Amino acid sequence: MQNKVESKISNEQYEELISKTIDNKNIKEKSIVTGKVVSVEKDIIIIDVGLKSEGRVPTSEFSRPGKELEINIGDKLEVYVENVDSVNGETILSREKAVKQNSWNHLQDAFSKNNVVKGIPFNKVKGGLSVDLNGVTAFLPGSQIDTRQITKDTKELLNKPLELMILKMDKFRGNIVVSRKAISDAEFEVQKKELLSNIKEGSIIEGKVKNITDYGAFIDLGGLDGLVHVTDISWTKISSPNEILELGQKIKVKILKFDQEQERLSLGIKQLTDDPWDKINDFVKINEIQKAKVVSVGDQNVNLIIENQFDAVITLGELTWLKKPPHPSKIIDNNDEIEVKILEIDDEKRKLICSLKQLKDNPWSKLTNSFAINDSFETEIVNVVDFGIFVKVHDEIDGMVHISDLSWDESECTKMLQDYKKGDKLTVKILDINIEKERISLGIKQLNKDPVQEYLEKHPIKSKVSGKIINIDDKGLTIKLEENLNGFIKKSNLSKEKTEQKIDRYAIDENIDSMVVSIDSKTRSINLSIKDLEIKDEKEALNKYGSSDSGASLGDILGSVLDKNKDN
Repeated sequence: MQNKVESKISNEQYEELISKTIDNKNIKEKSIVTGKVVSVEKDIIIIDVGLKSEGRVPTSEFSRPGKELEINIGDKLEVYVENVDSVNGETILSREKAVKQNSWNHLQDAFSKNNVVKGIPFNKVKGGLSVDLNGVTAFLPGSQIDTRQITKDTKELLNKPLELMILKMDKFRGNIVVSRKAISDAEFEVQKKELLSNIKEGSIIEGKVKNITDYGAFIDLGGLDGLVHVTDISWTKISSPNEILELGQKIKVKILKFDQEQERLSLGIKQLTDDPWDKINDFVKINEIQKAKVVSVGDQNVNLIIENQFDAVITLGELTWLKKPPHPSKIIDNNDEIEVKILEIDDEKRKLICSLKQLKDNPWSKLTNSFAINDSFETEIVNVVDFGIFVKVHDEIDGMVHISDLSWDESECTKMLQDYKKGDKLTVKILDINIEKERISLGIKQLNKDPVQEYLEKHPIKSKVSGKIINIDDKGLTIKLEENLNGFIKKSNLSKEKTEQKIDRYAIDENIDSMVVSIDSKTRSINLSIKDLEIKDEKEALNKYGSSDSGASLGDILGSVLDKNKDN
C-alpha cells in the first residue's frame, strides 16, 4: 500500500511532465536546441535534448583553432538537429552547424552595422590567412593585414586574437572577407591629423623603421611616413642604410623639411648631433700619423674612418712604393685597424687624404747603396705581362725584364715569356737605374755575351768569312755563319758585274765566301757582300802583281793569279 502511495506523483510534477512532452514534440529537424552533455568519450560527446534517444556528436566538432577542448558532463550546449528518430532510431545532432548558424547571424548583424568582430588566424594560405570567426572560417588577404606594412612574417599572427572588420559576406557561398587594415586605417587617420597639427621643421620625433632601400629608409611616425635619405643618416659615408638601421627599429629623427600640401616629410638622423667636420682641425693635422679603421676596399682605393667620425681614403698610389701595385685587397682587409699619414684635409669633399707607404722611407733613395749597373742577382718573378716580366728587386721595388731582353735570339723571346710563371726563380742583370723616374731595367740575355758582337770581334768589318746558303729569295741569300748566327747578302751585292747579280746562280747548302760589310742593329743581322770581296781581291791583285804602267790587262793579271793559285 505504501508503494502505491509513493508511486503517485503530484499535480505539479504531472503538469511538468506533460509540459516537457509537449515541448519535446515541438522539437523540429533543422533547428537549434539546447542539450545537456551526459557523457564524454574519446571521440564522441553524447548529448540529451529530451527526445527518445540521445544524440552523438564527434569530439572534432567542439575543437576550435588555438583552443583546447573543454567539455564536461552536465554542460548545456546549443546543437543543430539534423534528424529526429532516424531509421536506426538515433537522433542526429551537429554542434558545428549550430555554432556556424549562430555565428552567421551574429556576423551578419556586425556586417550590417559596420561593427568590429574578433577572430583568430589559424592557417597561412595563398595570399593571406584563414581566420576563425567563432566557428566560421573567413579570409584575411595579405593586403588587408596592416596599413604600415611592418609585419615581417604573417606566421607571427597565427593563433592570436585580432580585431577585424567584415568587408564582404556571401552566406550562400560560405564566403567572408575580413580586414585588419580597415581598423588601422581609421586609427591611422586620427594619428595623422594629430601628427600634422603638432610637427614643424626642426621638430624631433620618434618613429619606427618601416622600409629600407638603397637610397634611404622610410620611417613610420605613427600616422605619416617620412624619408631619411642615405646621406642624412650618418656624418660619415655609408654604402647602405642597412649598416646602421634595422627594419622595425625605433629611432629618433629630426624634421628637415615638411611639405604640408603634399604631406611629405624629409627626415634626418645625423642632424641630431653637431657636424664633426666643423672641428676637424682640432682633431687632425697634416703630416701627423693617425689610427684608422678600414671600412671598404675598392679597385683603386681604400676607404677609412678616423676617430669614428671622419671619412678618409688611401689612393692606390699611396698604398705601396711598388711601381705596379697589386689590388688593394692584397695589402689591406676590411675592418683592419691601421696607422696612416695625413696628407691633405679636403674640405670640399669632406675627406682626409692619407698615405700608407709614406710611413716608410722611400726604398728608391737607398737602392744604389745595394745595387749598381751591371750587377747580377737571383730573384723571383712577381708578374708576367705581354711585354715582359716583373721581378722583385728590393723591399717594395720591382724591376722589369723586357721581352726583347730575354734572349739574343729574338725568335726565342716569345716562347721564353710563355714558359715563365709567377714565383719562378731566375738570375737577372741590372741594365739601368733611374732613381728620379723610379725605374730599374733588367736583362737576362745580357748574362751571356752577345753572339753577334762576339762574332764581329773575331770577324770585324771588311773581313772575309765563309758560310753555307740556307735560304734563297728574290731579295738575296741567307748565309749560316755559325750556330744560331746568320748573315745576309743582298741581290745587288752578289757580284761586281750587274749581269752576274743573279739569284739562280746559287743553290741551297752551297758554301760561299763573302765580306762582312755592316750590322743591322734593329734586326741584329750581319750584312755580307760578294761584290765587296771581289773588289778587295781585285785591288790586292793589282797591288801585288801589276800597276797601271805595266801594260798588262786586269784579265791577264787575274788570270796569272788564278793559274798560280791552281798550281798551289
